[in-house]
Amino acid sequence: MFGEGLLLGDDLIVWILLALGGAMFAGNVVALVRPPEVKQAEGDLDSAPRGRSIVMAAIGFVCAVAALAALLS
Repeated sequence: MFGEGLLLGDDLIVWILLALGGAMFAGNVVALVRPPEVKQAEGDLDSAPRGRSIVMAAIGFVCAVAALAALLS
């Protein structure tokens, strides 16, 4: 009764995980590949911390792949 008519059905949490994982992966890869040309504030870094960005991109990728596998199975 309550689950009827939910947006994207019963797989809503999986769709959210796919979106968040994909955004986490894409955002960190873009931060590594193309750092900002001009600092926005005084305390900003010249480029993203490489190690942390690679780890966060890997976590996002794994999350997105797992969510995609759950949707396809």
